Amino acid sequence: MIWTVAPEPYDSPVAAALWRAYYTEVSDRWYLLHQGRRTDPEELEREIAAQSGADLAPPRGRLLVARYGGEPAGTAGVRRYDDTTAELTRVFLHPSMRGRGGAALLVRAAEDAARALGALRLILDTRGDLVEARTLYAKLGYTETEPHNDDQYAEHWFAKSLV
Repeated sequence: MIWTVAPEPYDSPVAAALWRAYYTEVSDRWYLLHQGRRTDPEELEREIAAQSGADLAPPRGRLLVARYGGEPAGTAGVRRYDDTTAELTRVFLHPSMRGRGGAALLVRAAEDAARALGALRLILDTRGDLVEARTLYAKLGYTETEPHNDDQYAEHWFAKSLV
């Protein structure tokens, strides 16, 4: 099977399905860790709907979809943060697709997309319980930095030079 990564409209059915899968997984992980339960279905629907992904649309952003054997397998988004910096977000692979090299390919494609947006540096935030993500970012040359936002769920901030 072959991986491909290509831009996708943030509001396509494929993008919506991947956003739902991503948000469900990270939300459920947080609630299971902190409250011993999954996300309340009403809250899940409200939060998914509240974050459309419009900030990942050209000209200031890009949403990328990874496909494995032609089937949607994951996503990553980049958006301009300031004149020289872009932010990496929504990095996700379906659990059944992990361990096949797709995550690194997806992040590298996102770095290329950030360069195309004029970014010289890429930043991101993640949570402490997302150990796999933090390991991936470190492996790909991201270094922990001071916080660049005050997101209530962010616990680790990373950056990487794109030059």
